Amino acid sequence: MILANTDDFRRLARKRLPRFLFEYIDGGAFSETTLRNNQEDLQQISLRQRVLRDVSDVSTQTTLFGQSLAMPLVLAPVGIAGLNARRGEVQAARAAEAAGVPFCLSTVSACSLDEVCNAVINPIWFQLYMIRDRGFLREMLSRAHAAGTRTLLFTVDMPVPATRYRDIRSGLSGGSVLRRKLARMTQVMTKPRWAWDVGLWGRPHNLGNIVPVLGERAGIDDFWAWLGKNFDPSVRWEDIDRIRAEWPGHFVIKGILDPDDARTAASIGADSIVVSNHGGRQLDGAISAIRALPRIADAVGNDLPLLMDSGIRSGLDMVRALALGARAVMIGRPWVYALAARQQAGVSELLAMFAHEMRVAMALSGCTRVTDISRDKVETGL
Repeated sequence: MILANTDDFRRLARKRLPRFLFEYIDGGAFSETTLRNNQEDLQQISLRQRVLRDVSDVSTQTTLFGQSLAMPLVLAPVGIAGLNARRGEVQAARAAEAAGVPFCLSTVSACSLDEVCNAVINPIWFQLYMIRDRGFLREMLSRAHAAGTRTLLFTVDMPVPATRYRDIRSGLSGGSVLRRKLARMTQVMTKPRWAWDVGLWGRPHNLGNIVPVLGERAGIDDFWAWLGKNFDPSVRWEDIDRIRAEWPGHFVIKGILDPDDARTAASIGADSIVVSNHGGRQLDGAISAIRALPRIADAVGNDLPLLMDSGIRSGLDMVRALALGARAVMIGRPWVYALAARQQAGVSELLAMFAHEMRVAMALSGCTRVTDISRDKVETGL
């Protein structure tokens, strides 16, 4: 299969993964309105084509938190991503490092923080939720810093987990434990390639960072039970402020859609925020990330650099987001599709594809440097 864009990786991932894993990556909350709008609204942004501008030397390089990046892109944290290929987060982190972009590990990854950090040279980013077990949270902060992580990404848009119909239908969540296990076992039997690569040789099949709490033998059902008990709907800005005070490195708040929330994040000392609706996986009907981005950029001005995720599927989308105020973008689903489709090589191919698409979009809009990309380069129908 010739892979030309993110959709091609998605189709191949669908062929190779058990249904419960593909639907977990691909799906969104409730009727998935926000999931669709994230991508559709990006397509309403037109770049201004400019000609005769000498675009013989186009560079996608940029800096973020003092780190030089080959392009303004970060691999976003995705839960249980490591089950989509053998020790998947390790493979993705290596591909990101080779491409010169950061990788952010989820709290609920299959591979542990130490395993991933030991597999690469450069420090990775780490993502945390505010959970009830504050002792475990502080332990994870300490472990992350000891492992060399200097950028903490704190997700704030998940005080309660949303309902995702696809996960219920696939057997990943909902219903009885027996029904879920039978559904997943049946699906695995139809995917012998995955069963061999991940099911047999990709062990252990636990959540590496949660092992100290759940034990070595904990599986997906234990994970859902733990999350249900530990999401903290009582969390307030004061709690985030305290975590920020305890973290000595860069502190990024992910999940901001409202300008007032963005101003508050800046006031408590966040180094950056991620304009995000969790990829349409939380509040269905929420505004798309690209619609929210320029309003938040206007609200915070130059106080802190903005990142954006939710809906980015190409290097062209990256340019659109940068033009509307992002310093960099994050991608989640695309890199997991690529990992499932072709393992580490797939993630490397996807990142090379994004870089090429970004260079083409920059050249045809008359930009040779990332700093040239500004709001006057686009016309928006939003």
